[in-house]
Amino acid sequence: MTTQMIIRVDQGLKNKVSQLAKADGKNLSELVRELLQRYTRERNMSAYIDNLWDSIGNNLSETDVSEVDISEAIKQVRSRNA
Repeated sequence: MTTQMIIRVDQGLKNKVSQLAKADGKNLSELVRELLQRYTRERNMSAYIDNLWDSIGNNLSETDVSEVDISEAIKQVRSRNA
């Protein structure tokens, strides 16, 4: 089920965005929906990556892995993928 969302924007901005949407074969509502979906998808990915880095950092701090070990591991992987 869809619902309405009312936003206020400058008339000039609305006109420009409407023209761009029309040039892409979309109406203004379709364009705004796509932008909101992309925005939320990107933010969710950002949170996932942040949590992943936190988890990696926590795991490394609980082991005897040093910065030198990490640098060496990165070098090995890069040399294999070169």
